[in-house]
Amino acid sequence: MTSRALANFLLLVVSTALLCSGALRAEVQPLDQIVAIVDEDVVVRSELEQETTRILSTLRQRNAQIPPRNVLERQVLERLVLKKLQMARAQALGITIGEDVLAQTIGNIARENNLTLSEFRSVLESEGMSFDSYRQSVREQLTQRQLLDREVMRKIRVSDQELATFNSRQKNLSGRTDYHLLHILVAIDEGSSAEQLEQAREKAARLAERVQQGEEFSSLALTESDGRQALEGGDLGWRKSDQLPSLFVDIVDKMARGEVSAPIQSPSGYHIIKLVDYKGGERHIIDQTRVRHILINTNEITSNKDAQTRLQQLRQRILGGDDFAPLARSHSDDKTTAIKGGELGWVTAGDLVPRFEEQMNKLQPGELSQPFQTDFGWHIVQVLERRKHDSTEEVVKAGARAAIRQRKFNEESELYLRRLKDEAFILTMLDDA
Repeated sequence: MTSRALANFLLLVVSTALLCSGALRAEVQPLDQIVAIVDEDVVVRSELEQETTRILSTLRQRNAQIPPRNVLERQVLERLVLKKLQMARAQALGITIGEDVLAQTIGNIARENNLTLSEFRSVLESEGMSFDSYRQSVREQLTQRQLLDREVMRKIRVSDQELATFNSRQKNLSGRTDYHLLHILVAIDEGSSAEQLEQAREKAARLAERVQQGEEFSSLALTESDGRQALEGGDLGWRKSDQLPSLFVDIVDKMARGEVSAPIQSPSGYHIIKLVDYKGGERHIIDQTRVRHILINTNEITSNKDAQTRLQQLRQRILGGDDFAPLARSHSDDKTTAIKGGELGWVTAGDLVPRFEEQMNKLQPGELSQPFQTDFGWHIVQVLERRKHDSTEEVVKAGARAAIRQRKFNEESELYLRRLKDEAFILTMLDDA
């Protein structure tokens, strides 16, 4: 018996067994040829042709080169087999997509295309796809996404060493690539005495102070700088970060546009630099508030009125001179912060519930709020201080961590899907022609 005949025989035996047992989940129409068996499921010719037609339409829209039909069909069949395996695995794990999630997702897709749901439905039908088919397609995509999230993404960990290795490959942590700088040099000779070094340092300090007081940098460079670009007003032009001395990069990496550095010492003298502009990474400056609170929960024993009254009494004691921290330790029902004197630390917009942030934002540093209620109970809040915080490093590290996780997810997903295939019974039957 030839290999093709053997395959046909196995296909007939398995198909018949599955049909008789009622195990087939696909709706097989009469004369709808089975092109693949995937464990207890099948892929039929109509499924393959429908998906192939859809892929062909997408390829034509992109003006992409279209492979021979038999090659394309095998690629499409591979995708359908993987979908069957993932859907079966998701079902075994109890993963389901609720109607509310499905409706919200489709609604978001319609809005992203600036269409109402009714208009979106009409567009789908004009392109030959029923709305029910589209809903089913989206449901399957969401199911596969949840499966990979549970089975792959949640198991991925990024170590500090991986993060350090990733960041070490970057030219600088902020991601800036090019700088436009102005430069003033107060030169020192190689054999300068201690007195001469001090004179140069003092001159550089005076020049930096004159710039800070508003004197034009370029004019000062033209008349005072010992640098080679003095006649150009100290303009170094645009320089790649790897073309700058590391001493400069470490400093300009943290400077804002228009900012002037303090004098920087090097073997050649004292440098003052002004950052005119840069390309690449942007600084992420956020407003933060250092705040503390006392929380009183309400329950069967403590009513809203009782909680409000207790906090009003505590507020009067604090205004009368009692220390906030000991009172928080003794009275606050937020046990996590009570041991720290009620301190929540430095918080950023979005860290706390809206009602709490609303009350906190009304206060000046040192000011104490009136009692107010949130979903957690009743609070009094005191703002300790506010600041502008440069969160660039945290943002860059978070981005690096996300990039590593995505790379590992892509790799692990491929391995996971390969294992699903290796563990499954798969029999395909496509003509070579």
